[in-house]
Amino acid sequence: MKANSKAVTVVITCTIMSDMLEMAKRELEANIKLVMANEPACHGIRVHSDPHDTRRLLIIEQWESEEVFKGPHMQTPHMQAFLKLAETFLDGSAEFSFWREIIAVP
Repeated sequence: MKANSKAVTVVITCTIMSDMLEMAKRELEANIKLVMANEPACHGIRVHSDPHDTRRLLIIEQWESEEVFKGPHMQTPHMQAFLKLAETFLDGSAEFSFWREIIAVP
């Protein structure tokens, strides 16, 4: 099976302030629901926590393209509001990386 050459996996890592973890999870879940309901170019979002430090999150998102993620998605009102809110609970800044699938085995 051939991999989609435009599709991108966005990997986001971040650390949440200890006293803000529950709020961060609640707000992240609410924003993911908005993205999934309103942005058909998003094909899934998964959030993982580090079992050794639950303040560390790994977010994996599947998008039609990097351009859609960086452009229209990041400019939506719900993302602009979430990014502003995230400043209150992030411990440092989130790191974003973009990955292309090169092997897809059915």
